[in-house]
Amino acid sequence: MAYHIVKLFEYQGKEIFKQYGIEVPRGFLVGERNDIKKIDMPFPWVMKAQVLVGGRGKAGGVKFAHDIEEAEKIFDEFMGMEIRGEKVKKVLVEKKMEGRESYLSIFLDRSRRKYLMMFSPEGGVDVESMKGKIKKIYIDPLSGLQQYHLRRLDKEARDVARKMYKIFTEKDCELVEINPLLMSGGDAIALDSKIIIDSNALYRHPELPKENFGLTPLEREAKEKGISFVQLDGNIGVIANGAGLTMATLDALHEFGGRGGAFLDLGGTDDLEKVKQALEIIVKAKPRVVLINMFGSITKCDTVAKGIIKFMEENETPDIVARIKGINEDVARDMLGNYVIAVDSLWEAAKKASEVGGG
Repeated sequence: MAYHIVKLFEYQGKEIFKQYGIEVPRGFLVGERNDIKKIDMPFPWVMKAQVLVGGRGKAGGVKFAHDIEEAEKIFDEFMGMEIRGEKVKKVLVEKKMEGRESYLSIFLDRSRRKYLMMFSPEGGVDVESMKGKIKKIYIDPLSGLQQYHLRRLDKEARDVARKMYKIFTEKDCELVEINPLLMSGGDAIALDSKIIIDSNALYRHPELPKENFGLTPLEREAKEKGISFVQLDGNIGVIANGAGLTMATLDALHEFGGRGGAFLDLGGTDDLEKVKQALEIIVKAKPRVVLINMFGSITKCDTVAKGIIKFMEENETPDIVARIKGINEDVARDMLGNYVIAVDSLWEAAKKASEVGGG
């Protein structure tokens, strides 16, 4: 699969925000314990583990310190921590700020071939549960961001949205997200940053950091095994074969409110061990449910079924929804009957996975 992405750490994203005039809290990047005492900033502090995966807050990667002793203790905890398989190597320390938290993002909606701006007057770690409060604003890439788009946002968020859109288009982004965006005294301050860039555009951006071309530890592990794998923040893991079928599966999940997370292109393999390795990688990403959407041509369906069964008999797995078509599909369906939730169509698979995954 040629498609790949480059994720930026929070502190790197905030550097870009500052370049474009988006306000961020005063902060210090710390990699050594001794640097904690060098920070000249009044307490309380917010300390944030720097990782390239989502779910940091719920995993205990964001904590508040009220004095130096507490800050050093938190730093020690973070440096021995792994979040979704990624080891923490740096900590961002910022001044704790108060105000109303909101959510703002811009990303590509491939199914509509448009940019999608999303805004919620409430933000934070539970933004996924606020579906009824989120405004969706579709933007035609040819005409760009217009004033009538911005008028749908809270007044304080409009200038930030304009600058985010500029970052999104000028840096060839897949996603620009601020959660939370703090509203305080008429100002809007980015308390967090998430920026994802299309790796195919990297040649146009020599200014971007080069030390992490989008590879999380799991993505590196998959690459070493010859598996095309991308780790995102959704709660549904996807295994398909072929870039087109993989992207179509993610689009189908989107239609039913499902959040495709880690996705893996198994390609044209007829190797039972490769199927097991694919499941091993996906399960390590800790999705709520795994959706397997396979079309067997080079890959025989019963080979895929054997790999699934062997892995499930040897490991704990989340629920698996499987739609497998092609050579020996009847044999595969019979084999998998007691192991997975078997369905016949892509839409049925996407709907079921979205229901099981909780949307």
